[in-house]
Amino acid sequence: MQRSQTVQTRTSPANDEALQIRPVRRGDLDQVIAIDATVTGLEKRKYWLSVYRRYGAGGQPGAQFLVALLDGRVVGFIIGEVRDWEFGSPPCGWVFAIDVDPNARLGGVGTRLLQVISDGFRRVGVRKLRTLLARDNTLILSFFRSQGMMAGPLIPLEMELEG
Repeated sequence: MQRSQTVQTRTSPANDEALQIRPVRRGDLDQVIAIDATVTGLEKRKYWLSVYRRYGAGGQPGAQFLVALLDGRVVGFIIGEVRDWEFGSPPCGWVFAIDVDPNARLGGVGTRLLQVISDGFRRVGVRKLRTLLARDNTLILSFFRSQGMMAGPLIPLEMELEG
């Protein structure tokens, strides 16, 4: 269950705006969708509504859907959940979405989002954080590596499913 946590921090030494991290609200979705569309080039409104229902409306234990706000405007988001005993591993926190408005990057927004979701995982006893990403996504790979993440013990496998 999400706990409401507000974090005040500076985004950079040159910027005096306060950054607030809190659970997503229904009214934040248009801004989340816009950030995602800016980054991916696709607007996925139906997808984001289903993600909100599953992770943001408080119905999923261990789920977190957090947003970062500057001056009341959503500038980033992170989504994750505790997954129990998948592939024989103990419960761990999984981050499956994180993004920051390109105009707000390099100000510590992603770092704060990752810190707050990690704190939420720690509160429920989780001691490991995982994520998956495309190996050619150098931007997000660099971000996660800068946060201390490295290759884990699981190997993703896939196959084509013919129609």
